[in-house]
Amino acid sequence: MHTAAILLQWIAEVADEPLALEPADRQVERETNTWCPSVADGDRESLSVAEVVAAFERTAAALRGRVRGLGFTGAATFYVWHDEQAGQLRCSTGSVPPEALPFGRGYVTCTDLGPVVEGFLTGGGPRIAAGADLEEAERGTEGIAPGPDPQCAPLPVWVSGVGAAP
Repeated sequence: MHTAAILLQWIAEVADEPLALEPADRQVERETNTWCPSVADGDRESLSVAEVVAAFERTAAALRGRVRGLGFTGAATFYVWHDEQAGQLRCSTGSVPPEALPFGRGYVTCTDLGPVVEGFLTGGGPRIAAGADLEEAERGTEGIAPGPDPQCAPLPVWVSGVGAAP
């Protein structure tokens, strides 16, 4: 299987991975539900934005069915962002509405995943951080920055409601 096709398979498999919906323990949710499906830099050009977006949309639909099948009645959001520093797409599911995602920096939700995916496909691999940037990168985990940085532009995050409540 071509390595680019493997990325699409990994995105699909996110829907079948362990899923924790623990409103009282957001850390457990982040640790259990956060994934970094990726592909080597040289294979990115063989992927189209449309096929990666479609893979994430299918995963969101599968998660929606799974969450409802579990009988979970609260808000739940599947979300995807491009971690530019790590050169990765990341996704997670949380028992929160879109306006309460667990990012320590400003973010803006979007309904068009295309620009997020395009940034990943054209952005290349991890950026090399130096000095203070490296220290900042080491403190942030799972693509979630440790605190607000007024100099950072808001992070675009694609969201899809997968819970029973809006």
